[in-house]
Amino acid sequence: MEDKILELKKLIDESNNIVFFGGAGVSTESGIPDFRSKDGLYNQKYKYPPEEILSHTFFINYTDEFYKFYREKMNSLKYEPNITHIKLAQLENIGKLKAIVTQNIDGLHQKAGSKIVYELHGSVLRNYCMKCKRFYDAEYVFNSSDIPRCECGGIIKPDVVLYEEELDTEILENSIIAIRNADLLIVGGTSLTVYPASGLINYFKGKNLVLINKDSTLYDSKASLVINESLGKVFSEI
Repeated sequence: MEDKILELKKLIDESNNIVFFGGAGVSTESGIPDFRSKDGLYNQKYKYPPEEILSHTFFINYTDEFYKFYREKMNSLKYEPNITHIKLAQLENIGKLKAIVTQNIDGLHQKAGSKIVYELHGSVLRNYCMKCKRFYDAEYVFNSSDIPRCECGGIIKPDVVLYEEELDTEILENSIIAIRNADLLIVGGTSLTVYPASGLINYFKGKNLVLINKDSTLYDSKASLVINESLGKVFSEI
């Protein structure tokens, strides 16, 4: 394992256009639960299946039930960035990391200091009235006792991509451009099974693809380097 981390260090030293593509595993070491592991949200028991709760149809038809789950399980304000978030921000600060493409909605990359972050699935930090489009911060939504409403009376919706909703076209295009132009793509904390996000890896045309994940992925055979270890362990040694 030490040899692999040394190899990763060498690849980072030799690269000047790095992109990091991350999933839920980036934030689990901050204490935020993932979705698909044995202890993840999708394997816990609720009144409704989480996949159903986090859908556009459910939000529209059962808004009160949606917000009960959302306030309890999706509030990332109490969490802090971990070593992976911090190291990525440092790599951006010295000019090596050009962009982060993330499937997470917790805002921890920005909290760590990263500037160029493409949030494929949106962010809990942004919320808008469905009627007048007025912006509301996450504190307003998470501190509400019922369905959060705007001063105009409209329902406030988190700027997160629910099931049945499409990804933001501009964010998707910027992510593709960043990945296509990278000379080193580091993919971490994702099983690469959720589409369309996982398909972005196919746009990479650079020299080295690095996969860091505790478990194997379908893309391991395409990688220059595969490290089956926690991101915290790897980035603490970079």
